[in-house]
Amino acid sequence: MKLNGVEIEDTFAEGFPMRMTRLLITATTQRWAEASAQESKGLGTTAVFCPTEAGIEGPRPTCLETPDGRPGVFLQIGHQNKEKVLRWMPIRIRHCILSVPTTALFDAMPEELDSKPIEMKETPPYLFGDVYQEEIQEYGRERYRIPLMGGWFKMPRRINMVKGVAGGNFLILGETQAAALAGAEAAVDGVLSVPKVWLPAVAGVFASGSKPMDEYPWATTNHRFCSVIRDKVSDTLVPEGVGCVFEVVVNGLTTDSVMEAMKIGIRRAATVDGVVKITAANYGGNLGPYKFYLSEVL
Repeated sequence: MKLNGVEIEDTFAEGFPMRMTRLLITATTQRWAEASAQESKGLGTTAVFCPTEAGIEGPRPTCLETPDGRPGVFLQIGHQNKEKVLRWMPIRIRHCILSVPTTALFDAMPEELDSKPIEMKETPPYLFGDVYQEEIQEYGRERYRIPLMGGWFKMPRRINMVKGVAGGNFLILGETQAAALAGAEAAVDGVLSVPKVWLPAVAGVFASGSKPMDEYPWATTNHRFCSVIRDKVSDTLVPEGVGCVFEVVVNGLTTDSVMEAMKIGIRRAATVDGVVKITAANYGGNLGPYKFYLSEVL
């Protein structure tokens, strides 16, 4: 299959379940909402070593769409192990949202999804109130308010968690590093136009596509897609004429949202000069139950 002259390999991306929360951070200005979200997602690029994965959704809500009528940002936090979410999601709130000037926090999980509530009482942000925290009714919901030097920080009494989808991906093969990066940047811009999805990589692009290994308790470099060692790898998957490969990984609340984001991202990448092929990473179906066949995605 070809798209704008770019080969789309007949293969699939392999996804897996991930427990996810979806938060809405608001603030007096977009500056502070964005700053809080960016700090909150720190060290959230992978669940292998990091304290949960985390990412910011592309579409920002308008002030008419947020409960308090202020600028906001959607932040998703997830991990395959729900206990990791229960531990690290409140810590991210405590250090990177509560402490930021003028912020407020809301649960933003769509009501139509099958979710489980996480009680926020006795968690680090709640306990920061040091017996001065209060339970209130606001916007028709039970919420807590925590006294700060800068005013009240208000957050939900419960935050909902769903079983989302992680690991949707595609690889962009370019003649040069510049071409592959331009294709990846175009893809990211497209992916981030889709609601309910997020990209765990820094700025949405992985230069370090990985594979599971039996020898180590962590993932290692996906050597078959490393152009710099193509002549040393007997089973290389880097064709002649390809000088660089980048990966875009898409996580989301639903399979439909992940597939839509992949479709738009692939189509955008295929418009860039110097991009010669697009494929996907999988591990024979052993990593997870979701198989996103590129032909079906498109």
